[in-house]
Amino acid sequence: MPLLRINACGEDPVLHGSGQAAGPVLDRYADADGPVVVMIHGYKYLPGHPHHCPHLGILSPAPQVGTGTPSWPRQLGFGAGLPGEGLAIAFGWDARGALWTAERQARRAGRALAQVIGRLHTAAPGRPVHLVAHSMGTELALEALHHLPPGAIGRILSLTGACYQSRVAGALATPAGRRAEFVNITSRENDAFDFLYERLIAPPAAGDRAIGQGLDLPNLLTLQLDCSRTLAHLERLDCPVGGSARRICHWSSYTRPGVLRFYERLIRQPGIFTLDRLRRGLPESPEKRWSRLMSLPSLPRPLPSGIEAS
Repeated sequence: MPLLRINACGEDPVLHGSGQAAGPVLDRYADADGPVVVMIHGYKYLPGHPHHCPHLGILSPAPQVGTGTPSWPRQLGFGAGLPGEGLAIAFGWDARGALWTAERQARRAGRALAQVIGRLHTAAPGRPVHLVAHSMGTELALEALHHLPPGAIGRILSLTGACYQSRVAGALATPAGRRAEFVNITSRENDAFDFLYERLIAPPAAGDRAIGQGLDLPNLLTLQLDCSRTLAHLERLDCPVGGSARRICHWSSYTRPGVLRFYERLIRQPGIFTLDRLRRGLPESPEKRWSRLMSLPSLPRPLPSGIEAS
């Protein structure tokens, strides 16, 4: 399985474990079949840390840290040895420290990410590059858009992203952003984290809100995972995703049964799972904040027979 482990060292991308510049290795893998999928972790991870290294956890083909941690590369279609699997890039950055410190570090790391994507795009401009980012990892994807040419990024899957609405709108107004598609995965389970984010990180503009509240842009789709209508719609599309009995959870956007397999189809079959097709059947807007806390708990929604959890 072609899996590159790259970390942001300041604004420069380096190979995990060696600290060498990532450019020559990127050149070696740039021109090949299949998409490039860049996976970006969120807050609290630190490459090389014995207990918090993302390359030993969610970004690993065989996670060694974290109970029940799913492997993003495996669930996103890497490791089976099939033709056209593409290139997986596990992108690490220093996400430790206070939230406001990590937010500043995320922007610097986003410029390192832009170097990775820019180099791949220059070498193979027709090869699709998609990003899958959780929590504050979405900030890296947004920052990268400000430093890239049109067409450098295909789809961005933001999994309960920790960022402001105006930040997304500004990034999607850039030349690279106007050509990208942004799938805003939300859940009312994440409301407490959005609430804390808005109180610890100063908004760019008065009245700005976290993107868990949704956003209306032509190339953006908000998909609320804990909505029964949304789950029924995904099942009709043959993309079953399991439910959750939790009222508060920051990680359900990648731990729900079946959800990473759904993301695999979004990045590997964008022509089939278009934003318009996904939008049809969804509610016009996400439910209001705290609505999950105010509702009665429900039992987990099982997957149909034969479907494995992520």
